[in-house]
Amino acid sequence: MTGGTEVRPPVPAHRPPRRPLDRPLAAVWGLMALFSGVFCWLALRRYDAFWTGRFDLGNMVQAVWASAHGHPLEVTNTAGVQFIRLGAHVDPILVAFAPLWRIWPDPRMLLIAQVLIVAAGAVPVFLLARRWLVDDRLAVAFAAVYLLYPPVQWLVVTEFHPVALATPLLLFCIWAVEEHRPWWLAVCAPLAALTKEQVGLSLALLGLWAFVRHRRRWTAALLAGGGTAWTAFCVAVVIPHHSPTGGSPFINRYADLGESQSEVVKTLVTRPWEAVEVALGWGRFTYLLALVLPLLLLSFLAPLLALGALPDLGLNLLARYWPQYSVQYQYTATIIPFLMAAAILGLARLRAMRLPPPAARAAAASGPLAALLVAAAVAGGWSQGPLPFWRHVPGGSSSRAQEYTVTNHARVQARAVALVPDDPDVAVSVSNLMGARVSARRVVYTWPVVKDATWVLVDERRPFLADRLSTREHRLLVASLRADRRFALVFDEDGVLVFHRVGPAR
Repeated sequence: MTGGTEVRPPVPAHRPPRRPLDRPLAAVWGLMALFSGVFCWLALRRYDAFWTGRFDLGNMVQAVWASAHGHPLEVTNTAGVQFIRLGAHVDPILVAFAPLWRIWPDPRMLLIAQVLIVAAGAVPVFLLARRWLVDDRLAVAFAAVYLLYPPVQWLVVTEFHPVALATPLLLFCIWAVEEHRPWWLAVCAPLAALTKEQVGLSLALLGLWAFVRHRRRWTAALLAGGGTAWTAFCVAVVIPHHSPTGGSPFINRYADLGESQSEVVKTLVTRPWEAVEVALGWGRFTYLLALVLPLLLLSFLAPLLALGALPDLGLNLLARYWPQYSVQYQYTATIIPFLMAAAILGLARLRAMRLPPPAARAAAASGPLAALLVAAAVAGGWSQGPLPFWRHVPGGSSSRAQEYTVTNHARVQARAVALVPDDPDVAVSVSNLMGARVSARRVVYTWPVVKDATWVLVDERRPFLADRLSTREHRLLVASLRADRRFALVFDEDGVLVFHRVGPAR
């Protein structure tokens, strides 16, 4: 107060303007939230229905549990041998989930984390589309296409795989190269490489694209040189060093080309027509259509960027293991980002062409074009997606729709699993589809390997021997176990059997 007059503090002449809401980006976040809610629910329903198994959720649970308890990435293989998981796949990013396991020690944590992380890939898709198409409606539409794309949806409901994390990470890498964000690239590229051994080759091809498109020599050299060196180191050193057999356990998937890694390479170099013959099978052709038709074939208009999908695409087309050339499994994880980004760039090139006036006006009408993009992705989901409601639409996909129903048999399995103590030092032998529930322990054998297991859980209605079905052989092995006096049958309901060891191991 001065002479009875109140002195007020001076008011700033100019207040900083409030940043306006980015409504298109907010719409993308809304789509991500919707996707996350739906697919977290589906992933958890599949878990509750006992369709997530020892292969592969249980393997990842054991690796994360072991990492959280001082035995990084130690798992039990199908032969009952303890080894470091790097001898099968070089995916050390699993160790990053060990702190989360300490907070929430439950396999469902991995399933939910996978959905949320993969959903984040919609952000770089939106940013790339906004940059290349200069149209927010098309940018939001492409984010929706990513979330509706059948390979993305299958990726988040089929078990848990560290390579699934490569999908958003590689998309962020493409965006970082395009926007010249070296720090983003320095974080995302190494993380992507840690999800699987061959991701380095995809990064190398991204480096080639960076050089041709932007002439960034250092970026291109680091991506190409570092990615190639990483994959070579993994394949030539890491896997043989940690593998119980001294080599990749998956080489038999390429038996059409040779019995060893060197023979496969020799066939590819000296008799490439044999590889072409394998890759041209009808099943492989329908697989390619399932990848490109929901994107309206636009990826072909940016072939150099789409080339980043080639390493895994080649591995899948040459394999005799049918899940590799199906969009229902994790083998599309490094293919998705490059086909998606190439589709965006391909549409940008198509719109930039000098078209006749009517065609130019049609290309400029982004609203109908956005609707067409989304409709194509929805049609892809209708024909081959995992959403169970499609089976109620005429001609819609019913693939594995039964896996979201919690049956009485699933409830019986839950009661059987509850008999096994949580003690991590108690060895268990378990049938594949009950394996995810009991894998948080040091030793987990996959039935029919028993060895020194204290508990054995078998499902006669789902006669898995490791990860393959064999009804007759399974029946004979169960009969042998029933006759083994070292084990007492303590649970027998609806074909689910639980045996407890009462005698010494041989």
